[in-house]
Parts: sequence; structure tokens; C-alpha cells
Amino acid sequence: MGKPPRAMTPVEEVDLSAVRYQSPSLQAPHLTGFSLRAFVWLMESPLFGRLLTSVLKSQNNITRMLQDTVIPERPMYLPEYPPQEPEQGVLLLGDDRDPVDRVEEALHCLPPYDPSLRWPAGDKPPFLYWKIRDFAHAYRSGITTPSVVAEHIIAGVEEWSNKKPPMPMLVYFNADDLRKQAEASTKRFQQGNPISILDGIFIAIKDDIDCFPYPSKGATTFFDKIRSVEKDAVCVARLRKCGVLFIGKANMHELGLGVTGNNPNYGTARNPHSIDRYTGGSSSGPAALVSSGLCSAAIGTDGGGSVRIPSSLCGIIGLKTTYGRTDMTGALCDCGTVEVASPLAASVEDALLVYSAIAGSRPMDKLTLRPSPLCVPNLVSPDNNNILGSVKIGKYTEWFHDVSDRDISNTCEDALNLLCSSFGCQIEEIILPELEEMRTAHVVSIGTESFCDLNPHYRAGKRTEFTLDTRTSLALFGSFTSTDYVASQRIRRRIMYYHNEAFKKVDVIATPTTGITAPEIPQSSLKLGESNYVVSAYLMRFVIAGNLLGLPAITVPVGHDKQGLPIGLQLIGRPWGEASLLRVASAIEVLCNYIINIKYRVWVSPAASLDWTVLSMNPDEYLNISKTVHYIWPFHCKFTSNSCENLYIFL
Repeated sequence: MGKPPRAMTPVEEVDLSAVRYQSPSLQAPHLTGFSLRAFVWLMESPLFGRLLTSVLKSQNNITRMLQDTVIPERPMYLPEYPPQEPEQGVLLLGDDRDPVDRVEEALHCLPPYDPSLRWPAGDKPPFLYWKIRDFAHAYRSGITTPSVVAEHIIAGVEEWSNKKPPMPMLVYFNADDLRKQAEASTKRFQQGNPISILDGIFIAIKDDIDCFPYPSKGATTFFDKIRSVEKDAVCVARLRKCGVLFIGKANMHELGLGVTGNNPNYGTARNPHSIDRYTGGSSSGPAALVSSGLCSAAIGTDGGGSVRIPSSLCGIIGLKTTYGRTDMTGALCDCGTVEVASPLAASVEDALLVYSAIAGSRPMDKLTLRPSPLCVPNLVSPDNNNILGSVKIGKYTEWFHDVSDRDISNTCEDALNLLCSSFGCQIEEIILPELEEMRTAHVVSIGTESFCDLNPHYRAGKRTEFTLDTRTSLALFGSFTSTDYVASQRIRRRIMYYHNEAFKKVDVIATPTTGITAPEIPQSSLKLGESNYVVSAYLMRFVIAGNLLGLPAITVPVGHDKQGLPIGLQLIGRPWGEASLLRVASAIEVLCNYIINIKYRVWVSPAASLDWTVLSMNPDEYLNISKTVHYIWPFHCKFTSNSCENLYIFL
């Protein structure tokens, strides 16, 4: 007689007061080089593979959770949302309206543009770290043209690519095509007929989203040979209609099956804040391009934190939209239940403008998901501060502080306290049970869906053309059974219930975006790749609800750790609540910039020899703050010592 199965209490009967947080303890080897090659051979072996995957799943409680447990809830194969209350203080954009009109409407929600903040003495600084409206003003004022900026970008891409070590942010780049796009935009401005505020704005597209005529490889060496690109993905077509100029196809973790950004095929994108560190992934190239200042925004995909993780590690904004809010047609991952296409941007207002252009559900999602009306926050409304003051922020304290270094959670907590003291928001303690079950349900869901997409190519002889890291993941994903998948969807329903209950008390849920800051890139990983599920688990610790449940989320940079690495604060919203997230994120962004001026005395000195990667608006001046600073984004920083005593902030 075997042991009786474990039975979960029906979700409505779970006593939250009895829930005890348990820090996850993932067990998996860290492998690079020859050891990774040997491990992959074992995982793919008919003899040893089944035994090895069985041991790994048993060690991490996957078998017990999915095979040996009675889960009373019905499966939820797609996110299901109850009707939502209308958001306050918003401007409706109209899901089916022309993207040009939507972007124009969104502009009315932003504070009036003040060029004196960018050009206080009428100077003409280099274009690095301009926002979208800075470019728009410069083009319309004759300060510069898209063609001039294109030459800066081409030079920058070449400089990054020729660095030692190389900084491969793009997997496909055509300088002549970029010049042609810029020339056409320049002519529109000369003729006085720019299409929209996004005309002449340079944006990069992740390599798993179609951008005609470029190939979509998913950062593999072969996918463009078995899948041709005939037209733009829907989100790209909407941006192109607004006059956006496309830099090229951005690097990524192969096929999105990893969150570090490691890619032996084209080289691993490196973090502009510290080039020996990962950018995070899988949208590694988009994050590096925005963080380095080569473009104001990029489009990535997020199926397991793949927009938010690299945005956090690179110190930029990453908005993950509600599942179904953006049309995924034309993306490699357009058939899954956890992925969305979303913007990475230099600022909240840039994310808002790009979101206004790309949003809009596909017809089937309108029928099945019943999205709330598309809207953005009116940040110039007289009621904006009152709306912010009414916001209740949910915080699961034990989970919030389960990070590798309390610098991360303390910095995020400081940002929340600053928000509350400035606007009167309230922080409410919440409990979110079964977080480990949520992680398991997500890996089975995204893993099974990815394996279903890739298995035909895997079996058709392309197995050895995948990276070793991808092959490790596919071997694990292929071991999941139909029972595992259905059980995971039952867990999805339970986790959705817990979050819906939390949102009856609070408006947003706050966490650090990641459990660690940017991890180091092992030298041994550059040629053959790396498998490090423990690091991946730290990076994904707080992001999974956004994908398994399809909830909107945004990461906002709020500071740096002792090594000068960016820290991101994540806000998770109600279904279709992007406008509320953008409102709160904008307030945090402003506060975390302003605090420098009220906490520290600063002075200006001429800069010495500066690394291009940390230059910002004016390479001739810097602010020197001889003190540890937590709130400095979007200013880009460089430490002159490991002690964090000398911090340069470039404006």
C-alpha cells in the first residue's frame, strides 16, 4: 500500500492567517563548458534522460505537487478575469482607433513639454538619453534631424560591436536601411508633415517579433530558414504607421528560454552599467539598447519576466501588459497563454506613448477575455494627486524581503515609503499563498507550450542547432506529462483566486522586480552557454504572477546596490489596469529623481576621460556626490571604486 495522496483544501476554505511563507529552495546544478555538454548528453539520452529528469523533478517537489496531490479546482487554461471597475482619472483611447490618433490623445495626458529642462542655455547636447518628446522637439525646432541621429546610432552600434569584449545588442542591423528610413522621416519634417509624435523615433525590435524585411530568428542560427517573414507583426505595423524608425532586430536569450540573456550564437549582450554582468533576459538586447542610450524605447516579449527582468537589471522602465491587451500576431510566441509583447523604455512617459501605439486586442481575445476599455492615466488632471492619495498598495512582507541582499528590498521599501509620505498612499499587508505552487505551474505551462512549438523542429533534425542551454530546457519540458499540465492549470485557478481576493483590499501589489541585481557573466559561459536554474529562480522570484495570471505589471528603477547595479521596484495591477500602474510608476519616477536635490548638496566639475557607455546628456559635466545615493535613475552612473564612495551621475 502506498501513502495516501496529499489533498489541497478547496481554495475558498484556505485560512490565510495560518499560511506561513516558505522561501523556495531550488536544487539544480550550475553548468558551463564541458560539464554542460555532458549534462545535455545525459538529459537527451533515452537511457539516462528519464531517470535524470525524474530526480530533478522529485528534488524540487514537482512530482509531489502535480502527481501526488488532489487539487479540487477546475483547470484554467487561459486567464479568466471578473469584470473590473472603471479606472479613475483616465483618458479612453479606443481599442480600434488608428494608432496615430491614440498616440495624439495620449500626449494630452502628459505635462506640457518644457525644452528649457533639456537645453537650459540653448546648447545642442548629444542625443544620448533623450526622451521621445526631446527628439520630437529637436526635429520640429531644427536642432537636429532623424538622419543626423541615425548616423550617431550607426556609429554607436559599430563602437559597441567593436569593443573588447564585444557588446552584441543586435543580431540583425542594416545601416543603409536605417539611413533610408531616417531620410524619409527627415523629408516629412522638412515638408512640415510629420506623422505623429513618434515620427523619427528610433526603436529596436526583439528578434522573436516580425519586422519586415528583417528575418526573425529568435536568436537561433536557423529559425529564419524554416519560417519566413512576409510582413510586420501587428505591434510593429502600428508603430510603423506612426512613423517609427526601426534600428534592427535585438539580441535575446535563444527562443526566450532563459532569463539571463546568455547567447553563444551571437554573443551575450552585456549590461551597460557593468559590462561583466548580464543584462537579464530574455529581452537582453532591447534592454541594453535603451539603457545604453541608443534608443528611447524597444519592444520585447514577456512570458516569464522577459521584459521586466532585463529592464530592472539595466535600470530602465519595463511595462508588461495584461494578457490579450496587445495583439501577438506576428510573434514567434503568439500561441501561448503567458506571453505578451510590451515596451521597454527610458521613462514612464515613453512607455506610455509606445503602449498607446501598440495596444489593441486581437478579435478572438476580445471575445474570450472581454478586455476593459483601453485607456491611459491623465497625469495633468487636477484630481491626479487625489487619485494617487487613494491608492492602496499591497505588500507581502516576508516575500518582499526574500532577496539575496536586503539592499534590494530596503531600497524598494524606501521608494514605497517616499510615495506614501508624499501622496498619502497606504501600504496594506497581504498574504499570497502557494507561491511555490505558482512557480511550478508557470514552468510547466510555459515549458509545455514552448515544447509543443519547438518539438517538430527538434525531431526533424534541428536538435543540435539549438544551444546547450535550450536543449537542457527542452529535455526537461519534454518530460512533463498531460497530468502535469492539467494539474498546473488547476493551480492557476487557485492562484488567480488568491490574487483576486488581494485586489479586493488593494489597488496594486508591490515587490522588488528581481531577487538579485545583475549577476556576473562567467567567462566559461561565453562559448557554450550556461545553465543556472538557481540564479534564474532568483531573477524570476517576483515576476511570475504577471505571466501565469496574465496580470499587468511594471518595473521602475528606484536605486542601486553597493556595487552600483540598478534595483527595480515592481508594481502588479488588476486585470486591464495598465493606466493605474502607469500613474503610480510616474509618481515614483519623479520622486526618485527629485530626492537627489533635496537630500544631497552637489557640485559640478569637469569630467575626465569618460567611458562612452555611461555618458548621458552632457559629456563635459558631471555631478559628483561623495556619498551613497539610492535614488538616482534615470541618471546613469559610474563608480570609481568598489566602496561606492565616489559616484558620478551624468546629466
